This record gives sequence, C-alpha cells and structure tokens, in this order.
Amino acid sequence: MGRAAVNAVVFDVGETIMKDDTYWGGWADWLGVPRHTLSALVGDVTARGLDNAEALRVVKPGIDIEAERAARGAEGCGESISESDLYDDVRPALAALRAAGKWVGVTGNQTARAAQLLRKLNLPADAVATSGEWGPAKPDRAFFVRLCGWSGFPAQQIAYVGDHPANDIVAGRAAGLRTVHIRRGPWGFRHADDPDLCAAADWRIRSLIELPGILAFD
Repeated sequence: MGRAAVNAVVFDVGETIMKDDTYWGGWADWLGVPRHTLSALVGDVTARGLDNAEALRVVKPGIDIEAERAARGAEGCGESISESDLYDDVRPALAALRAAGKWVGVTGNQTARAAQLLRKLNLPADAVATSGEWGPAKPDRAFFVRLCGWSGFPAQQIAYVGDHPANDIVAGRAAGLRTVHIRRGPWGFRHADDPDLCAAADWRIRSLIELPGILAFD
C-alpha cells in the first residue's frame, strides 16, 4: 500500500522563504559590530553544528537575547520583514501549489512579532504562524503536533519544507511528516550531504519552484 498523497505543504521561514540578511544585519548594528563580522561568526557556528544564537554570545558573552530583543524594540530597532527579504521563488511557488489544490502554510522558529510582519506581506498562503505564538519550537515533536492540528491534515499528508537538517528534516520525518530539504542558506548548503538528512528527506531541491511539479505526481 502506497504512502498518502501530499495535500498540505508547509514552509519553514528563515532561509527557506526569507533571506536572513536583514535579521542578522539588525543584530550586528545593535551590538556595534560590522555586519560581516557577525555573518562570519554565524557561518562558524553553523559549520560546527551549533545554534545560530551562539554567534551573538561570542560577540556579547552572557547576553540575554530576549532582553536585548525587547530593548531593540523599545528603541525602535526591532525586527523588520519586508518584500525584499523574500526569495524570488516564494510567491510563484506558493501560488502554484495553491492553484494545484494544496493547502499552503508558513511556520518556523520565529517570534510572535515575526508572524505579524509576515502576515502583512499577504503571501499566497492559507495560514502563517510561528513558534513564538505556539510555545513549542523545532525540533520539539510538540511543534509538529501543533502544526498538524493547525493545518487540519494528518502528518502523513503534509510536506514540510526547510533548510535545517535537524530542526526541519530529521525532526519532521520523526514526527511522521513528509520532508523536503532546500539547499539554501548556511545550514542548507553546509549540511546538504549530511547522511541523516539524506536518509530523512523525501525530496531534495534547490529552488521552491521545483515543488509544484514534484508534488503533482505524488
């Protein structure tokens, strides 16, 4: 008996639909270091398989990230997301999937404010949410359980698209979802050939525009 058809496609946010340039650039400006310096540190911790937040702790040891985030907001230097932050293939890919009858969602490990900003972009998606709104974050299985209830589809009918091998692909597969790895962003490129990722990914792509064609036959 074959696998269930994919009826819902859900996208991670950072470095899947959205470039992280503005995000890290904002942190570099706030902490008073050149943007290239923080970018290089993000690359270093990525190569070592560490959480990206470790780059902030290198710049400012002992940093309370949530407190700093609140301070940035109070000073008018908080998160910002605009159309220019989206990858060029996002709108056409999401629109094509919806036209093909797929339910389309966007959710990842971002703040509640990020969810509000993403909704203002009016993406061709049925729903947008973030871990900041839900509570559990990837790779916690509870995140994917919440995702399933949010979408209204069982795990085996959902394809989760992301760049991070552990948070998106391995964790998504362990929760019963179909998984799509996109070779994009530091994690997507650096760990593209990770054996665990290769074993857990149902599909591996370089552009979101590949998805409608791939899923048309699933």
